[in-house]
Amino acid sequence: MEKILIKDVHIVNEGTIMHGDILVHQGVIQEIGESISAKSSDVHVFDAEGKYLLPGIIDDQVHFREPGLTHKADIKSESRAAVAGGITSFMEMPNTNPQTTTIEKLEEKFAIAKEHSHANYSFMFGGTNDNLEEILKVDKKNVAGLKLFLGSSTGNMLVDNEEILEKIFSSTNLRISVHCEDEQTIKDNLAIYKERYGDDIPIHLHPIIRSEDACYISSSRAIELAKKTGANLHVFHLSTAKETHLFDNTIPLEEKKITSEVCIHHLWFSDQDYEDKGTHIKWNPAVKTAADREELFKALLDDRIDVIATDHAPHTLEEKDQVYTKAPSGGPLVQHALPAMLEFYHQGRISLEKIVQKMCHNPAILFQVEKRGYIREGYKADLVLVDLNAPWTVQKENILYKCGWSPFEGTTFKSRITHTFVNGRLAYKNFKVYDDTFGERLTFDR
Repeated sequence: MEKILIKDVHIVNEGTIMHGDILVHQGVIQEIGESISAKSSDVHVFDAEGKYLLPGIIDDQVHFREPGLTHKADIKSESRAAVAGGITSFMEMPNTNPQTTTIEKLEEKFAIAKEHSHANYSFMFGGTNDNLEEILKVDKKNVAGLKLFLGSSTGNMLVDNEEILEKIFSSTNLRISVHCEDEQTIKDNLAIYKERYGDDIPIHLHPIIRSEDACYISSSRAIELAKKTGANLHVFHLSTAKETHLFDNTIPLEEKKITSEVCIHHLWFSDQDYEDKGTHIKWNPAVKTAADREELFKALLDDRIDVIATDHAPHTLEEKDQVYTKAPSGGPLVQHALPAMLEFYHQGRISLEKIVQKMCHNPAILFQVEKRGYIREGYKADLVLVDLNAPWTVQKENILYKCGWSPFEGTTFKSRITHTFVNGRLAYKNFKVYDDTFGERLTFDR
């Protein structure tokens, strides 16, 4: 479609909600106004019927499993699920097989995405104990950032050499995103329970093994190192109340050098859900207490936490249903993240404007994404149309993840994403993904 006119819509953008129309031409938002008329016959008119229009979500943390782990997921399948969930741009993590720790492997992933991704895409470059030379070759204008695992996770990319870590922090001006859990604390805790239970450790002990201390020790050290070296640090997926006090809300995001995010599962679930959900909600860092969850929400609302992401990390049910020590951590989330946040809106816990700030505007600011994350004239037309009063239930039949399951199965959401536009083209409508619509490589204004 060359020209699209979206009429009678509530536009949620930059802290306000405005009723009006939007004209899109050649993938770009051309005009925003109270009433725009179709001036030529080649304009395709969408009557939004008073629905709500949001900027496309930018998810700064996903694992789409390609290459090497495509029995769980791949870029095509998960980007389809993403656009169904209103996520129009993603940043994918480096712990694939092979790992994305050389420029060559990075460009191979970009080539796959160019062929198959329904959403706009970029990739994090992975840091290890021995690839500093490769890190320094990364073009900051064309790559989302650098990812370091400071606690082991899928793919065994642990950076545990303190001297190398300081060199990386001192040498790169890329934003460094970190997974923070202290490896020794986890090993010590795991040994205690493995001696008691063998491999079949009760799942409710997961947040005791991957404990508050494990998280706080690692995140506080990373922040200390960032302050020492002047690095730009983004701490992924906070899971504890204690960690929220490490972050500042007294300065604008554009001026922050140390930032943080929270993921959907840490806002939705608590340790009380392990009994029902079992290893299906086994994540690293672990879902912790209801008190932690409440403090995370409070820090999100008062801007100590800057971004909401998914950490979408699918595994097959066969893998997830193994005993504790063998069941991998992670779960699929991109299709259901926005509906979950909209449920909090219905509960009166967060405004639509705040959801858009944390899921659209702030990732764009933080990673300096060019011309996305806002509904502005001249910006790319990544747009999400939402019906706030169209209940639907998550069921096997409407799950688009390649792994075929969701921790939200059986949940009824009050709001439904009806349309998603990627670069001005209709990518999704009412549970149907259009396979002729593809994303573009994200660029960065650095």
